[in-house]
Amino acid sequence: MLPITITPEDDSGLCPVRAVLASVSGKWQSLILLSLEDGALRFSAVKRAIGDITQRVLTENLRSLERDGYLTRSVDAGPPVAVSYELTDLGRSLVEVYKPLVLWAAEHIGTVKDARARYDAAADGRAEKP
Repeated sequence: MLPITITPEDDSGLCPVRAVLASVSGKWQSLILLSLEDGALRFSAVKRAIGDITQRVLTENLRSLERDGYLTRSVDAGPPVAVSYELTDLGRSLVEVYKPLVLWAAEHIGTVKDARARYDAAADGRAEKP
């Protein structure tokens, strides 16, 4: 079994697995980190790479990832002022862990969609019965 620690709720903040996964397992965090795989990007380029993220949510997630040491923020005084983000060694090592998951997702998306369709059809049938 994987080394997942089980602790009482009061001590859940001490669990190393939960502490790390909570900060990097959301869709935005992983997409931000993956967008920086090929090198530093300015804020607007990260936003374009992800697409459907608001400026506020992107800012919050970038700050969180910077706080945890996965990326660095650089400011070029300009003019104009240019802010860019780049993976740290820690961030690069995490992206290497994400890559197999990305490849797995691309390979299995059809199977997942089929399973969802079967589930939804069965759920619709259950909802129609009195």
